[in-house]
Amino acid sequence: MKILILCTGNSCRSQMAHGFLQSFNKKLQVFSAGTVPAPRINQMAVDVMKKAGIDISDHTPKNVTEYLKEEWDYVITVCDDANETCPVFPGKVRHRLHMGFEDPSKTKGSYSEILTAFYDVRNEIRDEFYKLFETEIKKKI
Repeated sequence: MKILILCTGNSCRSQMAHGFLQSFNKKLQVFSAGTVPAPRINQMAVDVMKKAGIDISDHTPKNVTEYLKEEWDYVITVCDDANETCPVFPGKVRHRLHMGFEDPSKTKGSYSEILTAFYDVRNEIRDEFYKLFETEIKKKI
């Protein structure tokens, strides 16, 4: 099963979702991309994922154009509608889903407040993607 997770910068939320979903079942082919990829993955995302036992330090942001001609079982957008416009994926897709999460990298405040935002979003992503895995994806593997 092939799954693509999309966001704008592909440096934080989509990378965390990628890491979690891949950890639920190694047989899944999980990829992530963005419409305007950042130069590198967000270090705070790497750090909070490491605390969850998942290493995403070797991930790099990719442009969605790399994947447009492929077929996908799922394409999942993770942008927060209130703050940005999610990318539209025109490729061949069996299931399109939107699961919006706030962008913790836009959090203002002290280091502690920003770190808390990253942990909160990480946990939301973990919980929502695990629910999706258990209720839909697992049955189709």
